This record gives sequence, C-alpha cells and structure tokens, in this order.
Amino acid sequence: MKLIRYGMAGKEKPGVQFEDGSRIDIQGFGEDYDENFFGSDGVQRLQEWLDDNKEFCTKIPDDVRLGAPLVRPSKIVCVGLNYAKHAAESGMALPKEPVLFFKSTSAIVGPNDDLIIPKGSEKTDWEVELAVVIGKKASYVSEADALDHVAGYVLHNDYSERAFQIEKEGQWCKGKGCDTFAPIGPFIATKDEIDNPNDLKLWLTLNGEMVQNSATSDFIFNIQQVVSYISQFMTLLPGDIISTGTPSGVGLGFEPPKYLKPGDVVELGIEGLGTSKQVARAFEG
Repeated sequence: MKLIRYGMAGKEKPGVQFEDGSRIDIQGFGEDYDENFFGSDGVQRLQEWLDDNKEFCTKIPDDVRLGAPLVRPSKIVCVGLNYAKHAAESGMALPKEPVLFFKSTSAIVGPNDDLIIPKGSEKTDWEVELAVVIGKKASYVSEADALDHVAGYVLHNDYSERAFQIEKEGQWCKGKGCDTFAPIGPFIATKDEIDNPNDLKLWLTLNGEMVQNSATSDFIFNIQQVVSYISQFMTLLPGDIISTGTPSGVGLGFEPPKYLKPGDVVELGIEGLGTSKQVARAFEG
C-alpha cells in the first residue's frame, strides 16, 4: 500500500495511491497517518477498510499538491556517513558505530515544495536518502526483530547547510533543521511493498545532471542494524522517521564544492518509492 497526504500545506488529508498511479481520499476511514495510526495496526486496519469501502472513496485529482505522507512525527533520527564513498568524499574515517543526529521535525515539507535557502546561507547541499517509518514502539530490539518494528519506507532529501553544520562548531543539527530541509514523499510504501530495503537504487540530479547514483547495498550499517542500534539509546515511537544516510555525490564532495543557488532544480528518487522535485528559492524576510 502507498500512503499519501494531499492538499494545502497544514491542511493535508489522508489518501492512498495505487499501482496505476490513481489516488483516492480515505477521510471516511476516520484517521490520519500519525503515531496512533501506525501504533495500532493502522496499515492492516486500513487495508481491511479499503476492501469494503474503496469503491465509495473520492478520487484525488492528478494535479493536487502532495504533502509529507505522515503527520509530524515525534522525531527524525538521522544516520551520518553511512556509505563508504560519502565518508571518503567528506574526508572522514569510516565510523565504527552509526553516527546519529537529529533533524528538526519543523523542517518537514511536501515532496515537491520549494527549498528555501536559509538566511545567510552560502553552502546549502543536497542528500538523497532512504527513510524508515517506525510502525511499532521499539526499545532495545534485536537486529533479528528490527524489521517487525518497521511500517514502511519513504524518500527523503536531507538538505544540509554545510557552514552551519561544520564551521559553526557544535552538533550537526544547526545545518540540518532549517525550514524546508526535509521534503518527504511522495508516498510511504508499506513494508510489504519493498522486498529488500538494503538493495534499492537511489539517485539525485541537479539541473538535469546526475550527481548521486548509488544503491543501499553500499550501506555501512543496514536497516536492521540501524533500527536495533538506535533503539538501544532511545525509544522509537510509531511514526518516527529514521533517515539512513546518503551516498557520494553531495556538493561538499566536488572540487571545488558545489552548492545550491536560487533557481536550481533538484530531482531525486529511490527504486519503489517514487520521485520528488524541489526548486531552490532565496529566503525572503
């Protein structure tokens, strides 16, 4: 199943997208895609409801705006330097354990919303990433049981302001949580739709030029390891997002480095998870 949310920003409604690309509104189900939904077998309950009610649901127009496909979660936990080539281009040693940081949930926007380059930014960068949506509360889970706690997977662009992140010292969150820095979607693919999350192709283009082109088979730490590891340090709640790192090809790794400017167009995708597109705009105000 593919879960979507659509409509004006801040007023999104839940829906479902089918294999042929058609979409229906599921407001009659009576729930949105939030912690309660994911934590109470919502995916299974929704499937059962659709079996009886699909034909009565309103179709969603193709040109409607898509929002992030879940209600703002309690947290976004990110894994840094999780591809060997990306660590190398960043000039950093391969981590012996997953590098973790938080990304502000206020950074979440729809998959095709504009990217707003932050005030004072000169080093805004792109990062295509596979993100995991937690489906069941996870605390001290084993790697063997980790996927039992996953609801699905979603495309995420982990935008980063490198000067804020690196040059201003302290933790990376300064360069990760700016408004619009977490476009998510177009949809959450439920776990049953993805045979092997550790072997998916992912890519990103800048103004039509391929700059990232890799696969999650290059993970240093795979999905099971990451979910289990994070759960040793914090409780993961239903609906929480884990973003699993980006492959090589980010702007920081170019010689000289290449960063986003107003008017740039970023497009990205992951096998089985669709594509998204953001146009960079200057901060105003």
